Amino acid sequence: MTVPATPEQILAAPKVALHEHLDGGVRPSTVADIAQQIGHELPTTPDRLAEWFADSASSGSLVRYLETFVHTLAVMQRPEDLARVAKEAVLDLAADGVVYAELRWAPEQHLGAGLSLAGTVEAVQAGIDAGVAEAAAEGSPIVVGQLLTAMRHAQHGLEIAELVVEFRDRGVFGFDIAGAEDGFPPILHLEAFEYLRRENAHFTIHAGEAFGLPSIWQAIQRCGADRLGHGVRIIDDIDIAAEGGPRLGRLAAYIRDKRIPLEMCPSSNLQTSAVPGMRSIADHPIGLLKELGFRVTVNCDNRLMSGTTMSRELQLLVDAFGYGVDDLRWFTVNAMKSAFLPFDERLTLINDVIKPAYAKL
Repeated sequence: MTVPATPEQILAAPKVALHEHLDGGVRPSTVADIAQQIGHELPTTPDRLAEWFADSASSGSLVRYLETFVHTLAVMQRPEDLARVAKEAVLDLAADGVVYAELRWAPEQHLGAGLSLAGTVEAVQAGIDAGVAEAAAEGSPIVVGQLLTAMRHAQHGLEIAELVVEFRDRGVFGFDIAGAEDGFPPILHLEAFEYLRRENAHFTIHAGEAFGLPSIWQAIQRCGADRLGHGVRIIDDIDIAAEGGPRLGRLAAYIRDKRIPLEMCPSSNLQTSAVPGMRSIADHPIGLLKELGFRVTVNCDNRLMSGTTMSRELQLLVDAFGYGVDDLRWFTVNAMKSAFLPFDERLTLINDVIKPAYAKL
């Protein structure tokens, strides 16, 4: 019988975060501080800001959820602010035991202070470098890369993809598209994906979060995504009530057979009602998908909006499904295998950092 992992073991366990939005993980105190500097009006007092973000994101109102990003984006326009937010994100992740992270963000949303697209990438990288150095000095080494995101409702996909290739040896690990799925299918950015494939660059695609199987199918079969951002709606292609046990449809079977990673974000999916009928973490498809052998990974999505950390997400899964240390190691190794990092570097982190640390728990 599996013994559930303890809070102490969860906190001590090394973690891998593949789906972390930079503008969704800003410290509330930093939002308040920069907002005061630039004269940006906040919706509440600084001491209630964290509560306001969490309440708005959990309100069930898409309008209120999206409003939260208005305020984080507003304080991420100047180069020094981008660098600060990136540095603090690295330090917060490292303090939570994260040993590898990919921070995704959309350069096109950070041009308000006159920065060029390249200038925004350089500012974020300066912050990441400073955070990585400080974390190492404090005894919490961490590897962090950028994922540059294009907004799927805009027309900058190819431009951002070219930026990924330009900076891929200077801290940028890959590409992503994000934003409303319904009405903005992945193939709208097909030119960008074809370019990235020609250039042997990595990319993930937000798909199967707010829209169903067609979004997932396009992301994989038309665009060639390496990973699926969320992908939680793949559950729609699994007949749970089938005689003899769950039966996979063609798309679900393909994704499992090809070991296509699913970047799942339990708290975020619950907040946004990504899966109809999901009322608690125990209802999240991650439990079944793990049982069926999909390459599932655990992520936060937006730490600020969900009021969460990687440790908290793992604790929620332990509470819901009774997972033990071996299960958490499985999630973590899955994520590290799926990282946009050279194979030898992934292997080093798995064999020299992750597995030895789990063996001590």
